[in-house]
Amino acid sequence: MSAIRLLVLGAVRQHGRAHGYQVRNDLEYWGAHEWSNAKPGSIYHALKQMAKQGLLVAHEIAPSTAGGPPRTEYEITDKGTEEFRTLLREALVAYDQKPDILSAALGFIVDLPRQEAVELLRRRVDGIEEWRRAVTEYYSPEDGPERLGHIGEIMNFWVHSADAGAEWTRGLIGRIEGGAYTFAGEGEPFVGVLAEGQENPYATGEAHPEDPR
Repeated sequence: MSAIRLLVLGAVRQHGRAHGYQVRNDLEYWGAHEWSNAKPGSIYHALKQMAKQGLLVAHEIAPSTAGGPPRTEYEITDKGTEEFRTLLREALVAYDQKPDILSAALGFIVDLPRQEAVELLRRRVDGIEEWRRAVTEYYSPEDGPERLGHIGEIMNFWVHSADAGAEWTRGLIGRIEGGAYTFAGEGEPFVGVLAEGQENPYATGEAHPEDPR
């Protein structure tokens, strides 16, 4: 799974209809350019590719005042919404993906009903614990990594990472079950995107040929 796919679909979905620079601006506002592959070129490429795949509809509107190509706005389709939800659910359950994918999923977790989010996170914990049991058939953390030579540090790192991941996930489940955040169907959601023309204090300022001129 690619984090950029989930991020771009989610950003367009939150706006309802957005042009590429808006999507880029949102992802930079979330810091996604620091913890994922959400660079300008990747964002514009993902928008075009997903439009070709029927996940987004591309609307050409007024041409650039600088004589460039018409500005394009994107709108998510029913197929795109289905893909977004599938990617979101998979990212919350999977315990062995890159951190950027989980980070992207956390940004959209409130798009799900509260109970579904809890159930997906519980499945995540189950997966971590199952993996840990399989690993510790061959490696016992209590014995320390030294008995396997320095290679034991690899297993030691992964077991400790699994323990930390399970503990963090249980904490998140507890916060959600305790009423934290506004989930789908519960009322006015938290607004995590920038309005048209709103200044982004975290913008990189990196120019790209497809930025509006």
